[in-house]
Amino acid sequence: MPRMCHDSDGSGATALFGPAMKALPFLLVTSFDTSLFSDNEHNCLFGNFYGNYRDGSQIKSVMVTDESCIASWTAQTNSLSAAFAPAPQGFRQLVWVEEEAVDSSLKASIDGNEFERFLQHLSSPLAIPFENYLEASQDVMVSDHEDLSYELFYRTPTAALISMSPKIAFHLDTFLPRFWKATPLPNSPVEFIPVPPSAIEPIKSVLSNLAFNPTVAYLVNNISIPQMESDIRFLTGEDGQSGITSRHSFAQGSRVAAAWLKERFEETGATCQLKSFLPGFAPNVICRYEAVADTTGTVIISGHYDSRGSFGSIRAPGGDDDGSGTTAVLSIARAIARNGVKFHQNVELVAFAGEEQGLYGSKAYARELRNMDANVTLMVQADMLAYRKPGEPLQLGLPDKIGTPEVAQLVANLSSLYSPTLFTGFTSACCSDHQSFFEQGFPSTQVFERAGPIVDPMYHNSGDLSDREGYSFEQLKAIAKVQFATILHFAGFELEESQDI
Repeated sequence: MPRMCHDSDGSGATALFGPAMKALPFLLVTSFDTSLFSDNEHNCLFGNFYGNYRDGSQIKSVMVTDESCIASWTAQTNSLSAAFAPAPQGFRQLVWVEEEAVDSSLKASIDGNEFERFLQHLSSPLAIPFENYLEASQDVMVSDHEDLSYELFYRTPTAALISMSPKIAFHLDTFLPRFWKATPLPNSPVEFIPVPPSAIEPIKSVLSNLAFNPTVAYLVNNISIPQMESDIRFLTGEDGQSGITSRHSFAQGSRVAAAWLKERFEETGATCQLKSFLPGFAPNVICRYEAVADTTGTVIISGHYDSRGSFGSIRAPGGDDDGSGTTAVLSIARAIARNGVKFHQNVELVAFAGEEQGLYGSKAYARELRNMDANVTLMVQADMLAYRKPGEPLQLGLPDKIGTPEVAQLVANLSSLYSPTLFTGFTSACCSDHQSFFEQGFPSTQVFERAGPIVDPMYHNSGDLSDREGYSFEQLKAIAKVQFATILHFAGFELEESQDI
């Protein structure tokens, strides 16, 4: 049986700190506050940070420290959520699992005990369909002797913190309830890196001088819906030619998609590489247009091309999540090539893998760029752009919690200039690969298909295809126009002489 160790409101938590646990590391889950990261002699939590995670409408910080620090912390604050020690052998892979922000109309079709049933499945190897996803990789195969035990340290109605085998953690997306997602914690403390004011000033400058540009309007309108229709049908396998059944990060279809994306981006003049980040996972597709000016500044526009299907099904077409975001990024590349656009900052168009397993691909790349002290001036992630609930207007959602407000404001202002048909507002559907960059101190945000929670009935479903009611290429193009306008206005551009408008 799993061991459950949690205290949802902090009451009585210190009574459990017995002498037998004194030498063990302790977990602290507490409400996010910048005071957690102050470097002073009275803050024993400094340097013990393991990330910020969502629990319903709240942001929680996870720390790993010791009993004396926990006792000191609980004496100073009432914000304690949970603080308990693991088994004597220490923590294994810690994983944060959270319920996603989905509309109540979708939840009406399920009962409220899905997560409890998931925990029961976790102890039953016969209930875990690993083999359905692993035709491409022996590196992530799970043996019959894999340790399926787990410890549950923190639990609320909308989140949990679990310790388990690292190999099992890779596979949680294959049997989690469809409206839950898992994010692995790092194996050692990470630095909390706020976006510095110096990185926000250029964004404020563009905002203060923003005005409609007819050349930008021409360029963004050059995005082709028929081409997007063709591209998404290849990625989902609906064209009957690509042979792709699943773009799960461990599936062969994801390798086919990665190679195809690399070729398509390279046809537009980008320099691309397939960048591996973990054994068994499909690679990130990193494509770059070098600036015509002498600068290290780099703007990143991205989507994730891996997908997730229904529990137990080998089909994971990911037409909306996130074939739509990937197709939008590719449509921008095609428009760049057709119009001979050259940028004054470096521009990277990126298709990430490993998003559905916990932002693995983007975390690896964001950390690599931070270690290189890269000058990432702006990052916008596109995740789920195409579903439009019948009867609702075209929409653009921006994250309400995690992300850089100034970047979100820039995107919103550009939407009003170049896609005025979009109703723009905030969404609680968060967080995609932009979180990986935000955590590394890079200005970033996400664009989403709705100013509200997720409402796509095919979300995390094997029926997530483009040929269905509600899949709107009109909305997909409208949001892609905003992404392209963001690059053009922020990076700066010029056109080849033969392409003057």
